[in-house]
Amino acid sequence: MRGKVVYLDSSVVVKRYVEESGSDQVRSLYVSAYNGLVKIAFSLWNVGEVLGVLDRSRAKGLISIEDYQITKTRFLSETWRLTKLGCLLIVPIRLSTLKASWRIVEKHHVYQADALQIASAKAVNASEFLVADRKLHQIALEEGLNSKYIE
Repeated sequence: MRGKVVYLDSSVVVKRYVEESGSDQVRSLYVSAYNGLVKIAFSLWNVGEVLGVLDRSRAKGLISIEDYQITKTRFLSETWRLTKLGCLLIVPIRLSTLKASWRIVEKHHVYQADALQIASAKAVNASEFLVADRKLHQIALEEGLNSKYIE
């Protein structure tokens, strides 16, 4: 893959749609993607994780049903639009990536979902791996990724 590819873990993607610490950095990254300066990447698995985070927030009453619907629609619409524009790469879940993630699970004693993020970033030769989980950040560094922690 040519150009700079920045892989986002699910927590970083959420920062795009829910205002919290680090949201400004993620917003700037998306602007860079729209301007063709970088390509954003995340796994197909992330789509379900982001939807799960939004749904749990709604179920706990942290966001209203209306805000949930608006945020979910924004996320899915922008994901589709960026993919069509060639600014976003949705990394498919392939057997080779799953096998690579299993090694990471056993080596670092992490959940499959976290291991899949690292394996997916490696599969697309990501220039950077942006993560909002300190443990995952440390494992990514140990796995040779150029990991950046976003608070």
